[in-house]
Parts: sequence; C-alpha cells; structure tokens
Amino acid sequence: MNKNIRVQKVENISRQKGDFFKTKPARLILEDGKTFSGEVPVWQEDSDAAEVIFNSGMTGYVESLTDPSYSDQILTFTYPLIGNYGVHKPGWESEKIHAKGVVLSSLINDWSHPLSSYSFLEWLKDQNVPVIQNVDTRALTRHLRTEGVENGYIVSDTTMRNFKINKPLVSIDKPKLYKTAGAIKTVVLIDCGAKENIVRSLQGRKLNVLRVPFDYNLSNESFDGVMLSNGPGDPKDYKPVIKTIEKLIKDERPVFGICLGSQLMALAAGAKTYKLKFGHHSHNQPCRDMKTGQCYITSQNHGYAVDAKTLPKDWEVYFYNLNDGSVEGIIHRSKPFFSVQFHPEACPGPTDTNWLFDKFVESL
Repeated sequence: MNKNIRVQKVENISRQKGDFFKTKPARLILEDGKTFSGEVPVWQEDSDAAEVIFNSGMTGYVESLTDPSYSDQILTFTYPLIGNYGVHKPGWESEKIHAKGVVLSSLINDWSHPLSSYSFLEWLKDQNVPVIQNVDTRALTRHLRTEGVENGYIVSDTTMRNFKINKPLVSIDKPKLYKTAGAIKTVVLIDCGAKENIVRSLQGRKLNVLRVPFDYNLSNESFDGVMLSNGPGDPKDYKPVIKTIEKLIKDERPVFGICLGSQLMALAAGAKTYKLKFGHHSHNQPCRDMKTGQCYITSQNHGYAVDAKTLPKDWEVYFYNLNDGSVEGIIHRSKPFFSVQFHPEACPGPTDTNWLFDKFVESL
C-alpha cells in the first residue's frame, strides 16, 4: 500500500476516541410489526419514520445516499460490505445525504481508497444520518419484495413511534446558470431533486444549463430545450411542473425527462402513473429499446411507473423493463419529446445509455 494512504488511514482512525466505534442493540421496526435486530453506534439517536426500501447495487453508496431521489427514505444496502472504500467528495451527487437512515449487513471502517478522506461511519455522523448494522438484509429484502415497501424506523429502545411521514418536494431555492465555454445553446433543467451528473452530462456536451426550481415560471426565459430531472415522491404531487410541461408540449421545443421526469411528462401528456410494489433501486435493470430491439443494462432509482394503457395515441412506449414489463420510457410519435425511467447519466451504475444525451442535443 502507498505510504501516504497508510498514514492517512492511521490518522483517520486515530481521530476517533472513546466510544466512537462501540455499538448497542437496536431494531428496525416496520409498519406491519415486523422487526429486524441489529446494532447502532452508542452515540446515535433514533431515526424518524421513513419509507424503507432496498438497493441491490454492489458499489456507489456515496452517490446513492447523496441522490435527492432517496429523500426521506431509509435505504437498505443488500451488498454485504459497505464502507470499504471510504467516502470521497467528488462522488457526491448533491450537497448532502438525503436518506433518513441506512441499513447494513456489515459496516467497514478500515477504508483504503486513495481518493477518500474519511470513513463511512464518520460521514454518517457528520451528516446526522442514523445507521443500523449487522442486520439480516437478505431477510429484510425478501420481506419487502413479498409485502411491498412500507414505513419504518430505527430505534434502540422499546418506545413505539408514529409511522406517518411527510415527504417534502426537493428543489433549489433560486435559478442558477452554469456557463459552458464554447456553448451556443442553453437548456433549462427543471430541478425536482436533480443529480449533479445531469448537469455535468449537459455541460460536457457544450450546453449552458439554467437550473431552476420546480415551480419556476419559464415564460420570460430564453432557452433551446428542457431537461426534466429525477426526484423523490409521488409525481402527482408536482402539479406546478406538470402545468409547465403541458405548455412546453404545445411550444414544441425539445424536452427530455429522466426518472421522475418521465412520470411527469406522462402525466402532462394525459397518461396515468402508479406505485410499484417495491420499486427499482439497482444498477442492473435490463431495459429494451422498442425502436431497435436492443437491450441495455441500466441504473435505476424510482418507486412509481407509467401505465402504458393510458398513453394518448400520439405517444408510445420507448423502453420496457425486461424484469417486470413496466414502462421505462415514453416518446412522442412526431415531436421532440422523450423520457426514460432509468438514469443514462448513471453515477452510480453503467453508462450504456449515455447516448440519450446525444439524442437530446441533436434535437435542439
């Protein structure tokens, strides 16, 4: 091992004194009464109630936890080793952790990645995010797949909590312009909880990006196309965005939606959405392009889907999920509007569908 890395690791561990790594018994309690035992740090406070979901990705815990789509959810990692490469700032997809809690099988504190600066547990403590470890995550995942996602909380005592949750919408406070050298076109990014790699993907294709709140009025702005971002929660709650998209569809400037953005585009077009039993939260979802027949492995993080039977006649399904047959993208038959449920910008996950950004640029 590189000497500098070894020194960094020793300094990292030595910063923590006393009871930092000590644990106490705790439980993850689900709304249906099912309980999963584990351990939490002795200094940790109990979590608030949140929707308990699972992610089956083998890597990308930093990117996943900073993805705003996980806002107000307790995220279970099915991969048994989490924390083994520490935490590196360049991997953040927003300015903070958005999840309400973390459920793990094994928490690794002895990280070794040269780009990381502190341990996973340090990061959670700094962000005030509860974690429960030594949980049978396989049993928990099987339960959620059978019964469906449900609310729960992490506690270290026997006091019952309220399972009701309030999921606020996520966005920025005011518009922000990202100027790109050599750019000749400007794209509006409607932020419903956008990941940073969406901005990077657009700027990397020589576009200026005007990032705006989800309820922003675009009538006085000059732009060439619109990107609809990912985000948490029920798409029907984003009524201001849906009204904006309805106007954009009449305007006929290109619109590209990702994840929640796909659901919002469908609602604006007149289709319906529904909640999936346990959602898609992984980096290995197979999707078929209905235009070419080609299959792609995709990164996904969503709990709702579009009802294909309700699409208007001038729209069609663009991608299907080969696991459960759900809609993974829609496209207008003649106008430059299309969207996908998965994440072509990845982070974490495969970049097989990154070409969709090029398709959007070509349509501008």
